[in-house]
Amino acid sequence: MPYELIAVLMFSSMMLMLFSGQRVFGAIGCVAAVSAMLLWGDHGGYDLGFSAAMKLMKWYPLLTLPMFIFMGYILSESKIADDLYRMFHVWMGGLRGGLAVGTIGLMVLISAMNGLSVAGMAIGATIALPELLKRNYDKRMVTGVIQAGSSLGILVPPSVVLVLYAMIARQPVGQLWLAGVLPGLMMALMFVIYIVIRCRINPSLGPVLDEEERNIPHAEKVKLLTAGLLPVAIFAVMMVPFVKGWTSLVESSAIGALAALVAAILKGRMSKEVFENSVRQTLAISCMFMWIILAALAFGAVFDGLGAVKAIEGLFTDRLGWSPWTILILMQLSFIVMGTFLDDTAMLVIVAPLYVPLVHSLGFDLIWYGILYTITTQIAYMTPPFGYNLFLMRAMAPPEITLRDIYTSILPFVMIMILALALVMFFPQIATWLPGVVYGN
Repeated sequence: MPYELIAVLMFSSMMLMLFSGQRVFGAIGCVAAVSAMLLWGDHGGYDLGFSAAMKLMKWYPLLTLPMFIFMGYILSESKIADDLYRMFHVWMGGLRGGLAVGTIGLMVLISAMNGLSVAGMAIGATIALPELLKRNYDKRMVTGVIQAGSSLGILVPPSVVLVLYAMIARQPVGQLWLAGVLPGLMMALMFVIYIVIRCRINPSLGPVLDEEERNIPHAEKVKLLTAGLLPVAIFAVMMVPFVKGWTSLVESSAIGALAALVAAILKGRMSKEVFENSVRQTLAISCMFMWIILAALAFGAVFDGLGAVKAIEGLFTDRLGWSPWTILILMQLSFIVMGTFLDDTAMLVIVAPLYVPLVHSLGFDLIWYGILYTITTQIAYMTPPFGYNLFLMRAMAPPEITLRDIYTSILPFVMIMILALALVMFFPQIATWLPGVVYGN
């Protein structure tokens, strides 16, 4: 049987198992194990899985994942996010759509505390959504704001997904994090501009807060402002030594986790319940990531053994004669399709063994492509009819917000994200300028 056909059968079998509702790591790992056994027999098949496990255990940067996840959950469980929203509530309430703008700011700071988009969605839906609805904000506007804001979680550093991409693509994590800063802030600014313009045209979408609600002593407003500086300080304590070369990535992640723990203790928010919940969630998420990575390594090893990447590259470039840009755009479209039923991590580990070498062979920068990947997957997350974030919002939203409202609310923000993707795609310096300045590339 031709190797190309074997590769197609492997990929289609994996997709079929995923569509049937199997867990991601189970589907990937099962196809990898069965294919290895059929291709190389007992000894070769066993060796492949064992080698993948050993490679995972020797991945020293993998220690950053539980550190960053723990940091995020400590700050979330200790209700520091509540302080942040209170700050935006007071400072932005006098602007039409100000609380929606403040919610975007909250999401940016949450992203700097926890590099998972699901965490931003949960915090936005539980803290911001009830407050916005209570103050007569348009339900479709605020639903779209929270979903769009949560998309910044895997783009603004420290992004857990970019750490995984760095491991798989063998690229420096620090450069990837810096590459995500300007695109993430640009996208947040584009969301803010849209909200302000839309609320100026139709003030009923985001009314100004009542005077008595905004009329608090100036000293208290300044005190609230310091709440927003806390995650920035933690981010600086963690990132500056790493960027300066004083600490390694793992050491910086440990500093960030320790700084979050100390901040929660100093604010009197650390309790046995907060600590236990944070540890449990960290363990659960970390184990999920490790199982998926282990399965992906085994799957990628089979693909490499078959020479599938070179075969597909030859098909696209030699036989079909497609240009590199055509192939790249088709890759991004495939992410949008897969995003209807997979999360960002699953998409990465499934296609990375195929896409990353292909992107490199086509002459594109892998740091830049990592940012394209993160933006595209977040678009996929929010694209009807089966976007992952749409159903998360449906599960967290109150009954008066229907699935139709959720679908309608996200369309303007998806268009903004597509525009941001196009800007980064055609002006790569948006992603590559800051890493080049810091690292001198």
